Amino acid sequence: MARTATRERVTSESTVSVSVNLDGSGRSEIDTTVPFFDHMLTALSKHSLIDLTVKAHGDTHIDVHHTVEDTAIVLGQTLLEALGDKAGIRRYGDATVPLDEALARAVVDVSGRPYLVHEGESEAFVYHLIGDHFTGSMVRHVFEAIALNARMTIHVDLLRGRDPHHIAEAQFKALARALRVALAPDDRVDGIPSTKGAL
Repeated sequence: MARTATRERVTSESTVSVSVNLDGSGRSEIDTTVPFFDHMLTALSKHSLIDLTVKAHGDTHIDVHHTVEDTAIVLGQTLLEALGDKAGIRRYGDATVPLDEALARAVVDVSGRPYLVHEGESEAFVYHLIGDHFTGSMVRHVFEAIALNARMTIHVDLLRGRDPHHIAEAQFKALARALRVALAPDDRVDGIPSTKGAL
C-alpha cells in the first residue's frame, strides 16, 4: 500500500499545498517564496528520502512567520496521513549530524503523542536573520508544528555551532535522518509497534 498523501490549507494568511511519498528517494519540488526555508525543506527531503512537493505563498510582506509555520503544519498533517495505521514501522529513530562547526542531534518517536523538546540555541541565534527573511526563531516553530501535527515526539538538541546557517541546517538534517529511520518499514515488526496496539 502506497504511503503517500496530499494536503492543502487555505487561510487569510497563507495558501499551502504539500504532497509526500514516505517511500521515495528524496526528490523534492519546493517553492514557499522563502528561499532559506526552501533550502531547509530540500535538505529535509534529500536526507529523509521522503519525496516532497511543497507550494506555498502568504503574507510575506508582513513577515515570513505565517507562511513558514503554516507550511510546517500542513507538512505534519501530510506525514500523519501518509503513515496510516503505522503498522510495520521502526517507530524510533535518532541521528547526530555535523555541518562544519555545528553539531545537532535529533530523536524521533512516532508515538501518537505530540511533544517537542528543543534545546541548545542561543538567544543571539534566535534573533539572527538567515538569508533575506528567515530568522533563527523559525527553526523551533517548524519543528513544533511538525511534532504537533504529525503526532510525534521530537527531541532536537544543538550540541554546538557558531554560523547561523550551519546551526539551522544541521538541525534540519538531523531531524531528516532520524525520520528516515523512524518511518522506515521493518520486516521484523508484526503489526503496530506498541504494547497498546495503537500509535
